[in-house]
Amino acid sequence: MPDSKAAISYGETKTEAPVLSGSVGPSVIDIRSLYAQTGCFTYDPGFTSTAACKSTITYIDGDKGELLYRGYPIDQLADKSNYLEVCYLLLYGELPTAAQLKDFENRVTRHTMIHDQMQYFFRGFRRDAHPMAVMCGVVGALSAFYHDSTDINDPVQREIASIRLIAKMPTIAAMAFKYSSGQPFIYPKNELNYAENFLHMCFATPCEEYKVNPIFARAMDVIFTLHADHEQNASTSTVRLSGSSGANPFACIAAGVACLWGPAHGGANEAALNMLREIGTPDRVPEYVAKAKDKNSGFRLMGFGHRVYKNYDPRAKVMQQTAKEVLAQLGASDNPILQVAQDLEKVALSDPYFIEKKLYPNVDFYSGIILNAIGFPTSMFTAIFALARTVGWIAQWKEMIEDKDQKIGRPRQLYIGAPQRDYADIKTRG
Repeated sequence: MPDSKAAISYGETKTEAPVLSGSVGPSVIDIRSLYAQTGCFTYDPGFTSTAACKSTITYIDGDKGELLYRGYPIDQLADKSNYLEVCYLLLYGELPTAAQLKDFENRVTRHTMIHDQMQYFFRGFRRDAHPMAVMCGVVGALSAFYHDSTDINDPVQREIASIRLIAKMPTIAAMAFKYSSGQPFIYPKNELNYAENFLHMCFATPCEEYKVNPIFARAMDVIFTLHADHEQNASTSTVRLSGSSGANPFACIAAGVACLWGPAHGGANEAALNMLREIGTPDRVPEYVAKAKDKNSGFRLMGFGHRVYKNYDPRAKVMQQTAKEVLAQLGASDNPILQVAQDLEKVALSDPYFIEKKLYPNVDFYSGIILNAIGFPTSMFTAIFALARTVGWIAQWKEMIEDKDQKIGRPRQLYIGAPQRDYADIKTRG
């Protein structure tokens, strides 16, 4: 039921729209009947002021620098939980009991292998193909192999598809990595946990035994957890929009992968690391800070600021500590890239220019450093992001399917082209 009503006046038309309130966050004006009542649409490029759905999954308060998964602060989950427990939370709404978590982990573990014929998909790509290009194709192709989990109207099939996607995405990402480096594919190992298994598939070879570094595995688990969901962002909205047409879940997640590939979205950590490499050494930080303040320089500090957060990105605080642990393990605490990052962070937190514009370091600022230190090339950064975000996409997709208010997405437009013209009025051509 609406909490109140908003008065709307246009010309001679006066009407009211219900105002709905969530458990936290801004209220929304329900404008579903606006066109019928006034003959007008709303105009909101980028949907910055439009709520396209109702959700119980993730909440962000950008002014406070707050991110909640099902009500739990992200820093608590990153510190005390693990990725598969967070997956369960996002999918089912509550943290699991010990028995529920064990059952969930077992179901995921038993689905990590992909159909053996899918290896031929990888061999159809060029060796220098971007891992995200490979993942777009292979994830979409899952629907050609798993026909028993594509009926979106069957709750059991939706559940099977959800587990399969969470389980198989690390295998697909690791195979894309191995293919690009010319190494043989490594099969999953059931005795390893989720993060350990991914690292093993990426860095093991048939030649010798590979032991997963526990600090690296924990770092990967934290990265997965911090990226698991992020409310109604571009890729999540893409998954929901694709799903609104009734498309199968594998196609919907492939659409999310494609959207995430954009440098303004999932490719931001790659851009941040490239910027730190360009700066090179701490003594050049003032030079680049000056460039960032100069509107005519064309230089932009990557990894700073966020469209949503107007405070310190809560994920960045966790990621900063994780970066220090990983580099200390490698004996690289004096790594110039980390020193550049730390000096830039100090500037961002103390310089009036950055404070006024609220340009705080975000999660992309440190995640690239960690992934690079572990041994991943920058081309894999977005693929790892897609792996982690898969559970969020699935949770949002399932919620949309089960929402009785959801309809096929059909945004409106403000048409500014030519009005109707008559072909017979054309007197000359050529």
